[in-house]
Amino acid sequence: MIKLPKIPIPTSFDRFDKAFEERWSALRKSKALDRVFYTASEVGDFGMIWLAVAAAQAAIGPEGKTKAAIRMAAALGAESVLVNGVVKSFFNRERPGWEQDRPLHLRRPRTSSFPSGHASSAVTAFLLFTQPDTRWAPVYAAMTTTVALSRVHVKIHHVSDVAGGLVVGAVFGTVVRRLWPL
Repeated sequence: MIKLPKIPIPTSFDRFDKAFEERWSALRKSKALDRVFYTASEVGDFGMIWLAVAAAQAAIGPEGKTKAAIRMAAALGAESVLVNGVVKSFFNRERPGWEQDRPLHLRRPRTSSFPSGHASSAVTAFLLFTQPDTRWAPVYAAMTTTVALSRVHVKIHHVSDVAGGLVVGAVFGTVVRRLWPL
């Protein structure tokens, strides 16, 4: 088996992450924010929140939402394989230390920290939900932001991992919109 070299994360990312973390840590003193971000992190696992919204729209929405839900499920499945199975294999970035205080339970990820799959799937879902109907875009944007930032709040990702995931999701979602328009 051929072992590919890992792509190093620039040290400038570490400096950026540390500065962001110092500012964000004050928000972790809020039990309400802990509840919001830990919940968002949990429902973001495996794209569950996006699949649930797509399924609900298909069940109660106008005709055509079933096709959108199928597209969402297929796209998120492909995105997960791409990000978690392929892209992360090129990086060997450690996650923030696991052994630390956490007010609520979380599943411990086993993959590289870079890029964030939660952020990638969130942006992919946002782009798919808003094509062609943008009426709910502010709601989807708020959900996307909450799920993506939840990974920093719960100390599972560095902020640069989230930024990388947002970029990957934007590219992937744009490709899906072009190849499989509704």
